[in-house]
Amino acid sequence: MTTEENSTTPANRPDRGALSVRRRSDVPFFVIMGTIGGSYVVLVLLMLLVDAAYTTPADFTETLKKPEIRSAIELTLVSCTVASILSLWVGTPLGYLLSRYRFPGRTLVDTIVDVPIVLPPLVLGLSLLILFHFKIGDWSLEEWLRDTVGFPVTYRRSAVVLAQFCVAAAFAVRTMRVTFDQIDPRAEDVARTLGCTRAQAFLRVALPQSGRGMIAAATIAWARSLGEFGPILVFAGATRMRTEVLSTTVFLELSIGNLEAAVAVSLLMIFLAMIVLLVLRLMGTGLQA
Repeated sequence: MTTEENSTTPANRPDRGALSVRRRSDVPFFVIMGTIGGSYVVLVLLMLLVDAAYTTPADFTETLKKPEIRSAIELTLVSCTVASILSLWVGTPLGYLLSRYRFPGRTLVDTIVDVPIVLPPLVLGLSLLILFHFKIGDWSLEEWLRDTVGFPVTYRRSAVVLAQFCVAAAFAVRTMRVTFDQIDPRAEDVARTLGCTRAQAFLRVALPQSGRGMIAAATIAWARSLGEFGPILVFAGATRMRTEVLSTTVFLELSIGNLEAAVAVSLLMIFLAMIVLLVLRLMGTGLQA
């Protein structure tokens, strides 16, 4: 009897009962892992459901009709958009350099970029406040901007944008770096051998291929700006009809005991965040970009 025939004899065939036992033995594994992981999913879902159940459509509509809330919505949309554009403007070149080149101090720059992500939000806001009011001689940066340029920053709407930008830009840099890591640099090398400069190779070859990553970076930066609170509270304040955004609106409404309005604004922020996440999913990039 040949080797092939020996391998197909009933004695050498795997027992179907044993295979079914092995398949059944995977069930406890998935039950345990699903229970542990699903507990977090259930927690988030319950928080969303109780928020929606706490307020009525009438309360939600009445809250959104308030002038101060409408002003906060307007400022939030504008400031988040400006901060995301600035983040993309900075994140694209910096992400490209960190992805493509090994230059002196690269590790230090890479570490500094991550500082706003891990830094406590209140510390970031305090650092911005000190930066603009730290005196060198008789002048501080805030005084120079106010007296020379005529553009004060602290406790103004520009401070809201700057506070959001400081954190959002770090996420944009990370997203763009991963984007350029996934783009084959050989096309740029070929373009340079054909006479293109580094700038031309970047603008004509690398940048067009990074379009999806740029959209993902801008979207993530916008979403991060939406949830910013600590730096805005310290650096820009929470003055109604002036520097109030949706995140500080929740704080102000809670401070005066208006829980219904705070929940209504929270639901609006949840709705905006879900739209952002849906955009990322539809792009097929998600948060992995």
